[in-house]
Amino acid sequence: MVIDSCLTIADHVSAICRSGYFQLCQLRPVARSLTADTANTIVHAFIACRLNYCNSLLHGITDSLFQRVQSVQNAAARLITGTWQRDHITLVLRDLHWLPVWRRVDYKLALLVYKSLHGLAPFYLADDCILASSDKYCRVCIKPTLTHALSRCWPPDLEQLAAGTATARH
Repeated sequence: MVIDSCLTIADHVSAICRSGYFQLCQLRPVARSLTADTANTIVHAFIACRLNYCNSLLHGITDSLFQRVQSVQNAAARLITGTWQRDHITLVLRDLHWLPVWRRVDYKLALLVYKSLHGLAPFYLADDCILASSDKYCRVCIKPTLTHALSRCWPPDLEQLAAGTATARH
């Protein structure tokens, strides 16, 4: 995790992109000589671990920073499938069953809150997350230790987001 002197996460995003593109350059010659399934497994193992590491801290960053991280995932998908850079990437990501980066972040946070509310998370996280009401719109009260990470409004149904069926973007 890299944080600069202004307490922004731009340096961390740069580090993610730099290491992701470096790994893709290293994997490109190898991936061409492998079967599609093997290349998919290797590229996914190297790139997904970089995109998923501390990605919950990316919640609330600007769209331009998200786009930089998304470009690494797009490049990995193009390497696996041999898709041209001019071709649309959405269908390629869907065929690979990869969530866009911003959805990965939302999913990870929603799953963390869901597990905290249902007693499946470590106690130090579960103690900071309390269900405030069970009305039509699910609201979660979070103690100040988690407030910074969950500053945006949640979708009405956390279970829907955790299941991956939510469609709204904040």
